[in-house]
Amino acid sequence: MDKQPKHRHGGHRARLKEEFCLRGLDAFPEHRVLEMLLFYAIPQGDTNDLAHRLIERFGSLSGVLDASLEDLRTVSGVGEHTAILLRLIPGVCAHYVASRSDVTQVVESAAQVRELLHSYFFGARNEMVYLLCLDGKHKVLGVRKLAEGSINSADVTSRRIAEEAMSLRASAVILAHNHVSGLAIPSRADCDTTRYLKQVLEPIGIQLLDHVVFCDDDMVSMKDSCFF
Repeated sequence: MDKQPKHRHGGHRARLKEEFCLRGLDAFPEHRVLEMLLFYAIPQGDTNDLAHRLIERFGSLSGVLDASLEDLRTVSGVGEHTAILLRLIPGVCAHYVASRSDVTQVVESAAQVRELLHSYFFGARNEMVYLLCLDGKHKVLGVRKLAEGSINSADVTSRRIAEEAMSLRASAVILAHNHVSGLAIPSRADCDTTRYLKQVLEPIGIQLLDHVVFCDDDMVSMKDSCFF
């Protein structure tokens, strides 16, 4: 465990834990959430100051949790256990959300696509591309990661999409990628790529139903927005 100077903070920790058990985290400001999380990497001492330093360094709780191990270690008081715990949280949350997703449902709307796929982009620091594969009745068959990198720079080809779709016997697919900053607005290149893939896939019996773009908690459906 990472070490902090030994002070008598047991009463304060007990009060925070009791408050959490009674009310959850809704009433906690960001630094209190982080302070309590740090209890489990730093078993003794005051974690309040460290929580404030981390948020000042990275701007917000999400900034702290998105920071790299190397950047976290530059903050005084952050040792190996603390850095690993903080980097673990986004990944655990993504697995949690994914495990609650129903991959046997029939997809009938962009809202359902968002519900199914947003966990795959949760906490992503790089652009990633996924393929949602569906049968003829639009029942979910599975999700395949195509690439990490932008939709244009990554090796996302019609052949790769066809191979992944056919491996699940899919007849319809939905392409999804994320923007790591800015807005979930498709670029001109996104639109051109989508039109090209749609034209190439249709003759081999694979329908590209939609291409969705995620950014943070937002998602834009290119089909619903008439981009193709």
